[in-house]
Amino acid sequence: MADDVVIRAEGLGKKYLIGHAAERERYVALRDVMARGARNLWRKTADMARGRAILAGDTVEEFWALRDVSFEVKRGEVLGIIGRNGAGKSTLLKILSRITEPSEGRVTIKGRVASLLEVGTGFHPELTGRENIYLNGAILGMTRAEIRRKFDEIVDFAEVEKFLDTPVKRYSSGMYVRLAFAVAAHLEPEILVVDEVLAVGDAEFQKKCLGKMSEVAGGGRTVLFVSHNMAAVGILCPRSMHVDAGAIVGFGQTPEIVSAYLRQRRITSGGAELEARKIQEELLLEHVLVVPSEIRSGDQMRVEIAFLALAPGRIRECAILIYSDKGMRVAIIDARESGKLPFNYKQGGFIFVSRIEALPLVEGDFTIGLYLATDGFRGNIYDLADFAVEKFCGHAFVPYSPEVRGFLDLRVSTCEFVANAMVTAL
Repeated sequence: MADDVVIRAEGLGKKYLIGHAAERERYVALRDVMARGARNLWRKTADMARGRAILAGDTVEEFWALRDVSFEVKRGEVLGIIGRNGAGKSTLLKILSRITEPSEGRVTIKGRVASLLEVGTGFHPELTGRENIYLNGAILGMTRAEIRRKFDEIVDFAEVEKFLDTPVKRYSSGMYVRLAFAVAAHLEPEILVVDEVLAVGDAEFQKKCLGKMSEVAGGGRTVLFVSHNMAAVGILCPRSMHVDAGAIVGFGQTPEIVSAYLRQRRITSGGAELEARKIQEELLLEHVLVVPSEIRSGDQMRVEIAFLALAPGRIRECAILIYSDKGMRVAIIDARESGKLPFNYKQGGFIFVSRIEALPLVEGDFTIGLYLATDGFRGNIYDLADFAVEKFCGHAFVPYSPEVRGFLDLRVSTCEFVANAMVTAL
């Protein structure tokens, strides 16, 4: 392996076995029940003898979360990893973090790896924040003196000084994330692996984390960054990798990879992200729908955001965020202007609807995000749905390219030259 290559994956694959229950007939004979039970018992006994996982169900299916994945990451590189939910990103990071073994292929890693894959990874819930800092440092191979030297920086960054001697099982999700990220970033690993957990923190903390990751990368260490926040990926990562259906479908400069990913996702999803997302313990975001998903500049567009509440609560602030395919925020629709906030919701489903009478964007691909503040959550939720703006055909000339024109397609009612006119004072 070349001196500057710190991660090399060669033909990585990860296979899982999934059990399925056969569809039951309404009436079955006793002999059928006994025969089915005997078959399942025999299969489970055979699996146990072979050291395989014991699965419930009548049939077993092989599912490849990753297949034939090969790539290299150099020292000091910040690599973005993007893809839809279930594409295989988290499975890849678990293999790189040595949490799970690949079913085929091999990965070679030079250096100490610190991983932040989900809230509380590597923390013992019964230990205090102070004890978990020392525990994580020991896992990374650091001496007590090294951890003590970084301790004050970690506590200051995480902003949990008052709760240092409280068991972390009593921390909120935001406190958990702040402390976990602070530990992972400050204990000087050669390779830092960060999954989508930063979505749990508020906007100010996310900004703080991005700054820290830039600092880590500037110090010559390697960062692997998985995120649905295309703006953060664009700012932080010169190169990115697009993973889909367990395979690498794109690897290269971040602007090109992000643009191709958003175009492909809009075509396959039809403008709606159907998989539910957990916002807080008792509130789910079920789907976001953009109608139409392909629109001409100046036409009307509607955005519907469906929630499912498992208990009553309150939405204090809500705003729709519109991003370009390069990850730049180009517009915001603040629900406070409607005078309908705060909104007290009951248990069950409810929908937030916003109508844009005349969309003023130039042609291109765009994505929808959401800023939300409830009694238990505050922050941005990225990468919810996509839409495309088509060319406006009303121009009497061939307009400039979108890169030259900016983001807004302004309709001008008056634009003329006036000869022998005095300059009007403002």
